Amino acid sequence: MAKRILIIDDDEDILDILNIIFQDEGYEVIISNTGHAAEYVHQINPDLMLLDIRLAGSEKTGAEICREIKNAYPNEHFPIVLVSAEANISLIASYCGADAFVSKPFDIFKLIKKVEELIPL
Repeated sequence: MAKRILIIDDDEDILDILNIIFQDEGYEVIISNTGHAAEYVHQINPDLMLLDIRLAGSEKTGAEICREIKNAYPNEHFPIVLVSAEANISLIASYCGADAFVSKPFDIFKLIKKVEELIPL
């Protein structure tokens, strides 16, 4: 059974690209352009989440969503990877409990490698 990745980003182009790339790598991909998908994380049951920090139109930032998920499900481990152009992304990732981060613009091969490290197929 394929590992499931939930990708939340407000940029439709990034969602489309990541959807294609990770499907080609053998992952099952669920995409959302709003933070509302995080409210259904227990039903979606991802093996990993790629989460943008700035989500236009969402009432919460990706960091807030990350922190809430980590607090709500302390005994369930699925990695959350922040993906953002924020200058202080490492500090934000540490603050919210993210398992990893990748700076935008990202190298797609490095992003794939990071995902493979966290959830090998």
